[in-house]
Amino acid sequence: MLLQFDPARLLAVAASELLDTPPDGTFDDLAQLALSITGAQKAFFTVADGRRSFWKAALGMDPAAGRENDIRDSPYHLLIGTGQPLIAEDAVTDPRIRDLAAVGALRIGAWAGFPVFSPDGYVLGGFYVVDRQARPFTPAQTQALQTLARSVSSEIALRQALRDSLALGAASAALARTLQDSLLPPRLPDPPGLDVAAVHLPADATGKSGMDVVGDFYDLFHTRGKNWAAVMGDVCGKGIDAARVTALARYTVRAEASQHTQPSTVLHRLHQAIAVQRVSDRFLTAALVTVRPAPGSAGFAGRYASAGHPAVLVRRAEGTVEELCAPGPFLHPDFPPDAARRTDTAFRLGPGGAVLLYTDGITEARTRDRGPLFGDERLKETLAATRGLDAAATLARLQEEAGKHSGGYAVDDTALMLVRAIPPS
Repeated sequence: MLLQFDPARLLAVAASELLDTPPDGTFDDLAQLALSITGAQKAFFTVADGRRSFWKAALGMDPAAGRENDIRDSPYHLLIGTGQPLIAEDAVTDPRIRDLAAVGALRIGAWAGFPVFSPDGYVLGGFYVVDRQARPFTPAQTQALQTLARSVSSEIALRQALRDSLALGAASAALARTLQDSLLPPRLPDPPGLDVAAVHLPADATGKSGMDVVGDFYDLFHTRGKNWAAVMGDVCGKGIDAARVTALARYTVRAEASQHTQPSTVLHRLHQAIAVQRVSDRFLTAALVTVRPAPGSAGFAGRYASAGHPAVLVRRAEGTVEELCAPGPFLHPDFPPDAARRTDTAFRLGPGGAVLLYTDGITEARTRDRGPLFGDERLKETLAATRGLDAAATLARLQEEAGKHSGGYAVDDTALMLVRAIPPS
């Protein structure tokens, strides 16, 4: 698992409460001191989650340029991966960073940066200077930059200790929600010919909705050629252990689906990763669907495999609903991966047809007095009644009907994703 996606590190980033906040005089002063010491043109203090590098301080930058960039485009991700300083005296020729988009976009000739740490030792961000020309940095300059980076770390620890002493309980829900959001895609892509939508709905069975990180997750991504993959998963339990399994599952599936076309093979490889890495003893269920344009006809051809997950549903354009069957055991580090048998089920999506992936939170919806479950059959009936609706409207209708049944009460977290073949205009 890439360190930038480590749930414990993401939780530390959330606890810092620095993302998406205004410029701060203290950090700007330290950045200005870095410019004075090194003679560089730009100085930054950045904080990053799994996707982006947010510039808390950015001296020498045009404000119109914004305050963030993709973490993959910046040398900053190397600080996360190593926890060590990075000095590139000639960025254009340095093999570690020369191919990064930021080198050209920010006109980086030389780069000198040091990691900034959370109180418990996770890399939150980086403190660094940028020069337009290739140049050396003297030992005194690098020592000063390291001292300034430690000062940033100390300032963060001081502020966090103060906040925790004042409002420890009130902060926990916000921290959990931030970590949860980091484990889900910020937005779904727009595959050609497909209409897609997804939602994640937290439970309130304990009266503490959002107070802990849950294991429901989904993802939609391009694999290769014209192939796309959709995955839905549910990790047993909540908390940091569930988040670790979620992160491992999501990024393992992405990596393996780019190499293997059969969903059953991808789930087998995920099972192996869970058994080898043993990030937790939680079990995981997952459903994986792949789709590609159907050769010689309109619509899409699909394949589906399951690891103990609720069966996906296919809604035909005329409104009929079919439950796809692809039996397979759930995933657990103590289960021998090679003993598990999974099969692929082929299906087709004609124009207007759709496939629904979901967790059991929706079928287990019920009132506070433990009335009847919403159930599998009611879900199928509701889905059938959405004939003609697009993906977002379909999910909204499912949420609405489940909410009516339960009186707005959610006993378990729910994730829904719908992939629909766009009909001709």
